Amino acid sequence: MSHPDYRLNLRPLGTPRGASSLAGPRGVGASPGDKKSKSKTTRGKKKSIFETYLSKEDVSEGLKRGTLIQGVLRINPKKFHEAFIPSPDGDRDIFIDGVVARNRALNGDLVVVNLLPEEQWKVIKPESNDKETEGAYESDLPEELCGSHLLQQSLKGYNDSPDVIIEAQFDDSDSEDGHGNMQNALVDGVKKLSVCVHEKGKEDAGAPVTKDENTFMSQDTRALPEKSLQRSAKVVYILEKKHSRAATGFLKLLADKNSELFRKYALFSPSDHRVPRIYVPLKDCPRDFVTRPKDYANTLFICRIVDWKEDSNFALGQLAKSLGQAGEIEPETEGILTEYGVDFSDFSSEVLECLPQDLPWTIPPEEFSKRRDLRSPSSSKKCFRIKDCVFTIDPSTARDLDDALSCKPVADGNFEVGVHIADVSYFVPEGSSLDKVAAERATSVYLVQKVVPMLPRLLCEELCSLNPMTDKLTFSVIWTLTPKGKILSEWFGQTVIRSCTKLSYEHAQSMIEGPTRKIPEEELPPVSPEHTSEEVHRAVLNLHRIAKELRQQRFVDGALRLDQLKLAFTLDHETGLPQGCHIYEYRDSNKLVEEFMLLANMAVARKIHCAFPERALLRRHPPPQTKMLNDLVEFCDQMGLPMDFSSAGALNKSLMETFGDDKYSLARKEVLTNMCSRPMQMALYFCSGVLQDQAQFRHYALNVPLYTHFTSPIRRFADVLVHRLLAATLGYRELPDVEPEALQKQADHCNDRRMASKRVQELSTSLFFAILVKVRPPACRPSPSLHPTFPPGRLFTGRAPGVRGLWQLGWALGGTCIPWPSLGWSPAMQESGPLESEAMVMGVLSQAFDVLVLRYGVQKRIYCNALPLQSYRFQKVGKKPELTLVWEPEDAEQGPAQQVVSIFSLVEVVLRAEATALKYSAILKRPGTEGLLDWQDEQGGRDLAEEQD
Repeated sequence: MSHPDYRLNLRPLGTPRGASSLAGPRGVGASPGDKKSKSKTTRGKKKSIFETYLSKEDVSEGLKRGTLIQGVLRINPKKFHEAFIPSPDGDRDIFIDGVVARNRALNGDLVVVNLLPEEQWKVIKPESNDKETEGAYESDLPEELCGSHLLQQSLKGYNDSPDVIIEAQFDDSDSEDGHGNMQNALVDGVKKLSVCVHEKGKEDAGAPVTKDENTFMSQDTRALPEKSLQRSAKVVYILEKKHSRAATGFLKLLADKNSELFRKYALFSPSDHRVPRIYVPLKDCPRDFVTRPKDYANTLFICRIVDWKEDSNFALGQLAKSLGQAGEIEPETEGILTEYGVDFSDFSSEVLECLPQDLPWTIPPEEFSKRRDLRSPSSSKKCFRIKDCVFTIDPSTARDLDDALSCKPVADGNFEVGVHIADVSYFVPEGSSLDKVAAERATSVYLVQKVVPMLPRLLCEELCSLNPMTDKLTFSVIWTLTPKGKILSEWFGQTVIRSCTKLSYEHAQSMIEGPTRKIPEEELPPVSPEHTSEEVHRAVLNLHRIAKELRQQRFVDGALRLDQLKLAFTLDHETGLPQGCHIYEYRDSNKLVEEFMLLANMAVARKIHCAFPERALLRRHPPPQTKMLNDLVEFCDQMGLPMDFSSAGALNKSLMETFGDDKYSLARKEVLTNMCSRPMQMALYFCSGVLQDQAQFRHYALNVPLYTHFTSPIRRFADVLVHRLLAATLGYRELPDVEPEALQKQADHCNDRRMASKRVQELSTSLFFAILVKVRPPACRPSPSLHPTFPPGRLFTGRAPGVRGLWQLGWALGGTCIPWPSLGWSPAMQESGPLESEAMVMGVLSQAFDVLVLRYGVQKRIYCNALPLQSYRFQKVGKKPELTLVWEPEDAEQGPAQQVVSIFSLVEVVLRAEATALKYSAILKRPGTEGLLDWQDEQGGRDLAEEQD
């Protein structure tokens, strides 16, 4: 997938835009500081580091014969020399060792590999549980398994109103793969189900590195059992460069000041270590960079790779933009968007011209003759129907309302229930400039503090959004349902609605929890005169009862849901900084909306596939990856957990029945649910005419034969395509002139952009959480001097001059207080301090253990050498690994405390910021101090509050 320059929205620093490549200097492959580089360049052509790619013809032939294998490259974010592609047979991933074998491919690229001879395969020792041999997935957890939420935000202002929570917007795609309230963004390192893997060390933090059990053996591998070998390969071709080739990072001078390279190039060091270091021309750099490089030590830049030659260790790039200071929200956010190819530029005038120009826009009269009118009688002169009570249920901060519900009783005690979706395709003409940019963006991107929309805001928030008490064009699915949720009849069609009110999830929840309570009008949003709040209340209760029946039946029929912890934030209106966070609660009001969105998506999938069996855009969810599922089965057997993984329904039943309701049991369920997410694959859009085996159409988590996306066309382009197919099915328009292969390409692009969007959302959450986890300074009084003299090695606070009510922070080194800006922190940031929580151990290694931090849904690795221990010992008790920690005594009168850490141990941890911006670590609390804050932390917090008052 290409990433055109407009996506970057960049301001160049001196390099002409539009250049597709740069000619590298002679000797570009030499490492900076290599004194032999000059002489090497005089000897003619240098020796290649990377192999030349195979020709397209050879690749095509090799794939046909099966001698070559293709797959998406995943690079381990913590051990970037390790890379993997999935095995076509679902077995253990294929291993790619080192940058040379990766052959200039980047994370996410679609590559072709050639298997190495068996004697070069990776050897795994039998005692090493081979979770180290599986690739690291950034966000490979299936979205439809998650609890259907996209983060939206609201800010706190000056007034005394309580903090407003960043709510989670309903996203029906999350529930279909069964993942509820998933917080994958905060995973630190490789997600493993480690039972007894020897730790290889924390590469970037100086932890000791033990001898690697997973080695390459020179002896005859034929004597080894097959399960001890992991197939290994090298990249021979890049089918599609899906990585954006853009990276954020820092500028450095080359080490050898006497080299030819030093006079022409600077070194760009990406923040993501999976991206190579890049030579950038000095002419791209700030003018004073060479003379004042330290001034830019904490400045975040964007660089784009434009070339990477066979004879060069480093890539060649163009410096595109200076973002600002590392660790600040907006520079970091822009860097994330750029790295993942998100187009956050303003919509062009050509695109905006596709929108209605005469505002305020009203529905043309001819549309009423084509559509079923569901408005109240007072809105229509020719209405003989009982009025429909139509309303929306969304986060209180949502502005793009693309789905509404209706419910009214009919004869025999049944109900007419409608799902009404904004008719976005009416405003997006096929083939128009608006259509093309929406297809390219493919999805809205939800960050903690803002949304990057797929469509112009005039469409998202006004013309298409189902705002209350205004006439709107919709596409509807209307059923006659029994109180038990049995479908008696089904109708599809284009409609006109007028929503009578905009309910939040909190409004709907209060109605569900108080079925007989008369809710005061001041607690509810305005309701149109044609309806009453009591009528809306009754409709919500009826929908809730039916949704409970539908949900129960779905799980009886074998559906799976993996609810995991998900963070929501409160933000300050003035600074945009996080004030706090909490685990988002997924309640009955969310489930109500979820059930009817799922019902509509399944109904539309059946309808379009029946009409166009070769051209339906559907969504499939493959079964879990075989090797990782087998590992999980083995793990549960070792731990004595009676889990049934034979089907999605069996797994869901096991999770529901294995654990009790006490605190410890619920924590164990969270850990195991997290582990069960590991083998799950992503759900994918596809064209039905491309897959020959209809068994592959199935949706594993929902356990249904056909599924699609219909309910969110404002923010998903796949839904717009489905709307066009449904319109053709119903005779409203001709079938879109798209061949199955072309539709599959659109589906692939939607898959890529949804994956990128999901990862960006996770990184945004991670960014805000990392900012929240900061060191609270010990107690001290502000000094009138900016640089007071203090004892070394302590944190202190003081007023920032000219900044009312904010703190200047500094670090006392050698008697001088260095202001935080010099260390990469903003003086406007208010410190929230270390965060404490209970955590449960989910993996034990030889020198470290992994925990799930229960209060925040964060996975962190705790290293033994970071704790004040006299010693520690790893052993296996039966098949279960455990670490015995011997703590240093706190004083001479006490003896050393001993603590045993094993899987499912409940411990207490403190999350503390590291020196590097946005980095934080988990520290295990000493036994006997659980539940106690450090007195300095408490005192520092009181002093901060006193000074701010």
